[in-house]
This record gives sequence, C-alpha cells and structure tokens, in this order.
Amino acid sequence: MFDYETLKLVWWVLIGVLLIGFALTDGFDMGAMALMPFVGKTDNERRVAINTIAPHWDGNQVWFITAGGALFAAWPMVYAVAFSGLYWAMLLVLFALFCRPVGFDYRSKLENQKWRNAWDWALFTGGAVPALLFGVAFGNLFLGLPFRLDELMRSSYEGSFFGLLHPFALLAGVVSLSMLSMHGGAWLMLRTDADLHARSRVATRLCALVYLTAFAGAGAWLVASIPGLTLADGINTGGAINPLSKQVAVGNAGWLANYSHYPLTVIAPVLGFAGALLALLGAQLNRAGVAFLGSSLAIVGTICTAGFALFPFVFPSSLDAASSLTVWDAVSSQKTLGILLIVACIFVPLILGYTLWCYTRMWGRLTNKTIEANPHGLY
Repeated sequence: MFDYETLKLVWWVLIGVLLIGFALTDGFDMGAMALMPFVGKTDNERRVAINTIAPHWDGNQVWFITAGGALFAAWPMVYAVAFSGLYWAMLLVLFALFCRPVGFDYRSKLENQKWRNAWDWALFTGGAVPALLFGVAFGNLFLGLPFRLDELMRSSYEGSFFGLLHPFALLAGVVSLSMLSMHGGAWLMLRTDADLHARSRVATRLCALVYLTAFAGAGAWLVASIPGLTLADGINTGGAINPLSKQVAVGNAGWLANYSHYPLTVIAPVLGFAGALLALLGAQLNRAGVAFLGSSLAIVGTICTAGFALFPFVFPSSLDAASSLTVWDAVSSQKTLGILLIVACIFVPLILGYTLWCYTRMWGRLTNKTIEANPHGLY
C-alpha cells in the first residue's frame, strides 16, 4: 500500500480526474441545452437537439455524484466547509439541475407551443446556470472564501451568496459557460445535420472566441492583482496535520509559484488555448470531430490550469490564511484513503466502460426525419 503522502497526492489526482470526467461528459449536455433555444428554430430542431443528449445525460451525471461522494470521503473537511458555507449557491445549482429531468420527460407531452417553449427555457436554465456557477465557484477559490476555523476545527462562514459574485468570479463563470457551450456546440455538430448543424457551427465558433478572450482575461487579472497563497517549507506532508499548525504566506506571486517551480505545468494553460483554437478551426472547416476534440482538450487544460495553480490548496480562506484547507491537512486517514483507492480502482473503470458502451450503442446522427418517424417514441 502507498504511504500517506502518496495517497494524499493520488486522491488529489483522482478528484481532478472525476471533475474532468464530469466536465467532458455532462459538460456537453449542459452546453447543448444552453445553446438549444438559439440554434433550434423549429420544434423539430429543438427535439433533435434534446434527443442527442437525452439517452445519456443521467448516466453522465454519475461523474458528478461520484465526485461529490469522493469529496465527502477523501476530503471531509473540504466537504463540510464547502457545503455549509456555500449552501445557497449549492441550492441554486440543485434547483437548476431539477429542470433537466422534468424538462426532458414533460416537454413533448403536449403539442402546445407555449408549453414546449416554457420547458425549452427550463432546459436552458438547467444547462446554463450550473455551467456558470461552477466557474464562479472556481473563481472564488482564487479569491479565497470568507471562513475560518476555531481551535476545535469548527468552521464559521462569514460571507453571503451575493458576496460570491465578485467581478473576477463572474469572469471565471463566463470562462466555464463559454467553454461548456463550445463543447455542447461541437457535440451538436457531431450529432445533427442541415440547418441545426450549421447554426451549431456558428455557435461553436462564437463560444470559442468568448472562451479565448475570457480565459486570457482571467489569467491577466490573476497575474496583475489577485494575491495568492504559498505554503511555508518544512511541513510534514506524510503526517496527520492540524490545519491551523501550518504557516501560509500571502503574496501576488502565490498562485503563479507552481508554474515557476514546476515548468511542465505550463502545458495546462497552453492546452486550454490550443484546444479552443482547434475547436475554432474545426468549426470553421466544418470538421465536427476536430471541433469536439479541441473543446475536450480545452476543458482538460482549463481544469488542470486551476488545479496546478491552486496546489496544494483546495479551499483557501480569505479571512485567515492558516485556516485554508490543503491536500495535506484536509484529508481522511491513511486507512480510509487506502480503502477508497481500492474502491476507485474497481468502479471508475466500470463507470468509464459502461459510458463508452452506451455511446457506441446509441451513436448516429439525428435528423428532422428521425423525429417525424418517431413522434411519440422520442423526447
């Protein structure tokens, strides 16, 4: 079995993998529905867009549920502070996600245009709002969350929901929304044809340009004016650590330190930009596969960029730097992490395997004729 320090690092990587898996799969679901009211001009076109993801969206959300469960089991202090302090933001995400299952199931039950339009905008909400708020959450990690720990490790959160809407956090939300919408547009290019396919190309190009601008702007803002945290040397990374026992320095170079210490990490932001440019090129040349590959690479690069910059911090505090939770001191015991690793080695490949199997079984382009031939058998 791995030593404690290695297990901590392994679980940092695994949670990152789960977040990337969620963004790659459920990301194009949310992105496609965020675009659906705009690229689908007729009822049949909107039904085509819905049916490209309807067979898969609930399976894709397994990645989200698994990531939440892994966070609870591997990083219990992060889970406790995040889910109590960010309660209203979490509820907003949850209620937005509620729009998806009822929207898919009830949207086409009645042949009434007002009824269907209302559910179309509900599906838009279920795609766009979580995509935006996930980015806002990541933006707030760089700003620090207003919480502190007392001597008994009890957390007190001193912020509000509206306090999370800092301009930098909103810009990070634009990065997330445009990135996932670009991914959703590339997915619609892959699975549709005719006018819907053409409008999805335009949307993919537009979202790629917005993402490139917002991602570059967020990086420049981070470099210019947002102080980061740096963990002091000498910490026993292989031991059980009291979060309040560490020394944390605050400085403008904090979030950039890892890129100078570990030059290979620069690959992550480069991959984000290169992926978006590839998606833009693929959409311009009408190569759906290239566009989808590019948007996928952009997602991987963006999440890794945030992870590498924050490491080893996973939940920084803006009130008390020493209360910030890190990879080293917010984790479960060595035995718990070891057992969880065995469980992950069994079930993560199973999730990946059945996900790929489902897509191979249900692959193919959907057209208006498909909808007309199955007026009641499809969503």
